[in-house]
Amino acid sequence: MLAFLCLILHLLTAYASVSNGKHIILLAGQSNMSGRGGVRNNTWDGVVPLQSQPHPSILRLTAGLTWVKARDPLHKDIDVNVTCGVGPGMSFANRVLEIHPQLGPIGLVPCAIGGPLGTKITQWKKGGFLYNQLLTRATAARTGGGSILAVLWFQGESDTVNEVDANMYKRRLANLFNNLRADLGSPLLPIVQVAIASGQGSFVETVRKAQLETKLRKVSCVDAKGLPLLADNLHLSTPAQVRLGGMLADALFRLRK
Repeated sequence: MLAFLCLILHLLTAYASVSNGKHIILLAGQSNMSGRGGVRNNTWDGVVPLQSQPHPSILRLTAGLTWVKARDPLHKDIDVNVTCGVGPGMSFANRVLEIHPQLGPIGLVPCAIGGPLGTKITQWKKGGFLYNQLLTRATAARTGGGSILAVLWFQGESDTVNEVDANMYKRRLANLFNNLRADLGSPLLPIVQVAIASGQGSFVETVRKAQLETKLRKVSCVDAKGLPLLADNLHLSTPAQVRLGGMLADALFRLRK
């Protein structure tokens, strides 16, 4: 009987270590963060590469604000008006654990919304639905233990359509990052953003320049240009998402040194 009770205590302790003290990662932006890897004709092929496989120490916050074992598609119950596939989140988290095996549980918080039309950065402004939803999910993620390790941001394709939006992107991006840090109570919260590889309009290079030239403390940028795209020439393929996840993890650890 005593041995049985000790076993139960051990299991409860192990569960608590996974449920609490999570290192939280906020995933935000539009469709390429949500993930379209392996999606063709609104159907996901179901292929999950080795680098994106589930891991006992990688959790996902569901739309219902509960923690479950993470697996792709991470945004399936968040970006609900489209078919989601492989994104960068799982390969990122696996790479983080490869670099730092003793880090402990990682809590991925999917917040990206691509939808059928994409989302512009103005839709992420302070006080808007997407911004408030991100804050709500971030708050829920910290409930019961855990701290926000970083924000991963991949957005901008929708801001390549209009020249005014493209020219305003750098200012709007800086405002977004500053507002997020203030509202999350972390003025130097690490943020790793992605410079877009494609766009819906003709001002891709204007937005890319804004992203690559954003100079804020503890903000880093990885460049997706050159990563393979799907046939739509807009969304990253599964191999590209795997590669991007590793790039984001490496950038985060350089940023935190």
